[in-house]
Amino acid sequence: MDKKPEKLVPEVRFKGFTDDWEQRKLGDVVNFFSGLTYHPSDVKNKGYFVIRSSNIQNNQIVSADDIFVNKDIINVPNVKQGDIIVVVRNGSRKLIGKHAQVLTDMPNTVIGAFMTGVRSKSNFYINALLDSDQFQKEIYKNLGATINQITIGEFRKMRFIITSGNEAQTIGEFFKKIDTLITLQQRKLEQLKQLKKALLQQLFVGKNNKQPNLRFKNFDGEWEQCMLKEIKDVRDGTHNSPKYQKEGYPLVTSKNLITNGIDLSNVSFISKYDYQEINKRSKVETGDILFGMIGTIGNPVMVKKGGFAIKNVALIKNGGEVSNGFLLHLLKSAIFSQYIKKENAGGTQKFLGLSVIRSFKFKVPDKVEQGNIASIFDTLNRFITLQQDNLTQLTTLKKYLLQKLFI
Repeated sequence: MDKKPEKLVPEVRFKGFTDDWEQRKLGDVVNFFSGLTYHPSDVKNKGYFVIRSSNIQNNQIVSADDIFVNKDIINVPNVKQGDIIVVVRNGSRKLIGKHAQVLTDMPNTVIGAFMTGVRSKSNFYINALLDSDQFQKEIYKNLGATINQITIGEFRKMRFIITSGNEAQTIGEFFKKIDTLITLQQRKLEQLKQLKKALLQQLFVGKNNKQPNLRFKNFDGEWEQCMLKEIKDVRDGTHNSPKYQKEGYPLVTSKNLITNGIDLSNVSFISKYDYQEINKRSKVETGDILFGMIGTIGNPVMVKKGGFAIKNVALIKNGGEVSNGFLLHLLKSAIFSQYIKKENAGGTQKFLGLSVIRSFKFKVPDKVEQGNIASIFDTLNRFITLQQDNLTQLTTLKKYLLQKLFI
């Protein structure tokens, strides 16, 4: 007896839909339009806006290095609300297929030559399809061996198992709601980061000032200038060459210092002997600050738990009249980054000597005000982490649902 053909249906479906899905060429269900080819001399300060790869970020159309051209050279269609703009040629292979949907009316706007526009009666559904792993697989199959591009002809021939009509509309509207939530979460996160950046500029005292621009109530008087080596024990990690092992004690270098802390998932390991020898000089303890000296300079982080050794990393010990909580946020401000940039200018290798770090001059208030400033940034960081976690959960949920609602 012949085996019945397997039904073409996704793993998860909305209630009330039972029809099989069909394998179809993308060109049979959407229309494509090409982008504008222009010469550098055509670029103006105003005119028609040209959407390029730089204008597509996080599945949104944004303002970034915007280009405008004279309307007299326009020979391609204006974008319409609902269109999906796809990167089809780029120097970076991984950016091929990056896309965003036009969600508002954008008069006097076209796409660039390395982009392709997609129009459909079910734009939100097609946009979700292009978010799926299936689209990435089709890109991989169609990419040229030497040129990072997919042509409109290749785009048209891509085959997907899809639905249509009301089911496509329902799926599209569902993912539109998820994308809206993700966009709102991204905006909240960006607003918090911008607020933190502004406060870093306003709550610390610059080189030519004696008080900050923004201050807590009931605090006055000038901040006192000091040099880091005068108020802190500053050391560096070993410059020796310990023996590396497959397991043992973690050895943290500058590459392991990241925005949110210390990444121990990608470290080298050393023996107990080397660990003890390094810690005779540079033992890392809770509350200390670490700072990259070679390669990745900066990224100051506070140690929450020790148990590892350091190499090519500055170690600022906890304690003294200036709290490490206050100092950590000062080191993340423009005051310190400008100091680093000045000291490292012209160097062929990214390196910041221990003497330079120790010679950093800055101004500090009394301990109570230090605590208030540290507290506001700690609170902001918690909110930023929470919003980032929410965004991660939403994007993970979307990825899961794309896998279940598409074949």
